Amino acid sequence: MTSYRRFRGDTLVIASHNAGKVREIADLLAPYAGRFPSAGAFGLDDPEETGETFAANAELKARYVAERSGHPALADDSGLAVAALDGRPGVQSARWAEDASGRRDFGRAMERLEEALGNAADRRAWFICALCLAWPDGETAVFEGRVDGSLVWPVRGANGFGYDPMFLPDGHQLTFGEMEPAAKHAISHRARAFAKLVAACFEAPA
Repeated sequence: MTSYRRFRGDTLVIASHNAGKVREIADLLAPYAGRFPSAGAFGLDDPEETGETFAANAELKARYVAERSGHPALADDSGLAVAALDGRPGVQSARWAEDASGRRDFGRAMERLEEALGNAADRRAWFICALCLAWPDGETAVFEGRVDGSLVWPVRGANGFGYDPMFLPDGHQLTFGEMEPAAKHAISHRARAFAKLVAACFEAPA
């Protein structure tokens, strides 16, 4: 059984400039640390995501921020993989939504995904979230969570974000876009990755 280094500090830097993501991660880990500054609080830009896997990109971002901030850092990378498209869009999930100006439009991204599927009978898909906790000395721990399902069309629901309105998790009648946030978070890929992270690297609060 792998033994992981435990987080025992007061400050955990979230390797992201996305205010919503920083807030969500801070809420999930509130019992385990006192401060959750973002990478932006240290004047750090996002490094170029050159990894070919979610885990590689999460580790790249966490290492970059930990080394430059002098504090442990946590990064995530996540996206949607589609069986009939050989795992695409995968690590390119966010880029599929970008227009020529770099603005993201996930409504268009879902249309593009449906067009790519065409008449494919296999509509299996899965969301993956990789989390990396990195220390300034270079040590890292990586955890992944996955939720399987299928893609529906037309899209259903206006909750969530990204590809949620077209993703129907296995064993459920509602898409992620139709679920209330608490219901989605209970089964999501990110929640599963966080459960592994917390069990391995964080001490239960007294």
